[in-house]
Amino acid sequence: MENTNNKIVTMSFMVISVIAGIVINVFIETMTAMATGVFSRFLANDVVKHGLPVAFGIVLFACLQFNKVVTTFSDEVVTEIRRVVWPTRKDTMSMTTVVCIMLVVSGVVLGVFDTTSAFLVDWLLHINFGAIFS
Repeated sequence: MENTNNKIVTMSFMVISVIAGIVINVFIETMTAMATGVFSRFLANDVVKHGLPVAFGIVLFACLQFNKVVTTFSDEVVTEIRRVVWPTRKDTMSMTTVVCIMLVVSGVVLGVFDTTSAFLVDWLLHINFGAIFS
C-alpha cells in the first residue's frame, strides 16, 4: 500500500468510527428517553452513555484497520478514485445548464398533458348522455 493511500484509508476508517460512535450515542439518547425504570437509569449512566459509543468506535476502527481484506479493498478504492478524470468547470456548468433546461421543458410538457387530461376527464364526466341518446 502506498504511504498516501495508507493515510487516506486510515483517516477514512477514523471518520467511519466517529460517525458510528455518534450514531450509537444518538441511539442511546433515544432509548433513554423512551425507556422507563431500571433500563432508563442504566442507559442514563455516564459510562454507558459516553463510554459505550467511544468503545464501539475504537473497536470498529481496530476491526477495520487490522482486517487485511478491508484494508486491501479500501486501498484499491483509493487507487481507482485517483485514476478518475473529473470534468472541467466549463463542462460541469454546460451539463448542469442542459439538465436544468430539460427539467423545465419536461415540466412544461407534463403540465400540458396533465391540464389536457384533466379537461378531457371533466368534459366526459359532465356530458349529458341522456340528451345524446334520446
